Amino acid sequence: MSETPDSAVRTYVQQHRDAFLGDLAEWLRIPSVSAQPEHEADVRRSADWLAAKLTETGFPVVEVWPTAGAPAVFAEWPSDDPHAPTVLVYGHHDVQPAELADGWHSDPFEPRFADGRLYARGAADDKGQVFFHALGVRAHLAATGRTAPAVHLKLLVEGEEEVGSPHFRALIEQRLPQLAADVVMVSDTGMWSETTPTVCTGMRGLVDCEIQLYGPEQDIHSGAFGGAVPNPATVAARLAGALHDADERVAIPGFYDGVTPLSEAERELFAELPFDEAEWLETAHSSGTLGEAGYSTLERIWARPTAEVNGIGGGYQGAGGKTIIPASALLKLTFRLVAGQQTDAVEVAVSRWVAERVPDGIRYDLTFAGATRPCLTPLDHPALQSVVRAMGRAFDGQKIRFTRTGGSGPAADLQDVLGAPVLFLGISVPSDGWHAPNEKVEVDLLLKGVETAAHLWGDLGQALR
Repeated sequence: MSETPDSAVRTYVQQHRDAFLGDLAEWLRIPSVSAQPEHEADVRRSADWLAAKLTETGFPVVEVWPTAGAPAVFAEWPSDDPHAPTVLVYGHHDVQPAELADGWHSDPFEPRFADGRLYARGAADDKGQVFFHALGVRAHLAATGRTAPAVHLKLLVEGEEEVGSPHFRALIEQRLPQLAADVVMVSDTGMWSETTPTVCTGMRGLVDCEIQLYGPEQDIHSGAFGGAVPNPATVAARLAGALHDADERVAIPGFYDGVTPLSEAERELFAELPFDEAEWLETAHSSGTLGEAGYSTLERIWARPTAEVNGIGGGYQGAGGKTIIPASALLKLTFRLVAGQQTDAVEVAVSRWVAERVPDGIRYDLTFAGATRPCLTPLDHPALQSVVRAMGRAFDGQKIRFTRTGGSGPAADLQDVLGAPVLFLGISVPSDGWHAPNEKVEVDLLLKGVETAAHLWGDLGQALR
């Protein structure tokens, strides 16, 4: 009896399992730490390694693209069907710093297999989740008998994600003709848990704000002048205290303009997840929850915009007292945005809000940085349904649920510049320890990622016509 397409994919993946893991381990040995100048050559070496391996995989176009910082890798494998849709897969090959002294059980750049897991810096974030596409496309071809993918397949793997992608938008704007796509697939995300496979449908945006407040020309005596001149530290505290109302809603006029509300269907889907709030609080190292009234914890961190005080300071910080009115104070804020909000509109609203609350006698500098737009894929989008079907096949028919992520990333730049919807495909789980000591990936889940990618290209080739 001939194999089914699903069993043919699984057979191919199992036959090439050891070679795939060996190659991945070789890549993980390259300490491509973008944050540390001493590893600049290693980041370049990582890009060159990936380019060579993608060429070996069969991609007919593979290029290392220089930037003003670290290099990115681009690969393209056109379909033999001129009417096939184009899919761009995004990931990154740089990693976070890691030292044995940080608490690692073994050398973070000497991959170690134990108990069905692969331990190394970058195993999950993000080399493992980039590299499963190399075997995935080969499995797709082997199972279907094709000589080229069912979609025009492109990969863009940047080298600066772990330092905020400072040159990424300029790169995609410069290379727009080569990067044009119908769909962007981000493989830099994860699932709910080992036993609950999920697909992420959205990522919040970000606006970073710093307010420098200046009062007297120097620190002055609080007895001689207190109560008669404005105090910049008091103004910083009042601004922080005025950020939220009694229901923990952001109290900046216009902040919620355009927000895409949560549908009842999405709320029901979130509620299906096996969420344990006590366990989540342990992960958060917190003793209690607090947030916008009327929303659950998951809804607050995934689908509602927020304002947070990241830092506040001014005046004397040493032991004992020092009776002064400080000359200056500082307030650092970040705003997480959701679909429908515009970063420039939020910046205007915050600027007006600050201007209305800073009294005469206080000068201030207000600066914004790190603006990233949110992205959200509608649940009924045909490409999202393709991801769900492909993952369902890899996970033997298990129900695929939906999540969002509360963080932010460069995916929105791809959405903005390319004008294409962003979807997410990841198999990492919370226990993988991104950015932490003893980062790992579950090998069985990594192979499920390979199978998902193998099933996905044929499904997308049909769904996006």
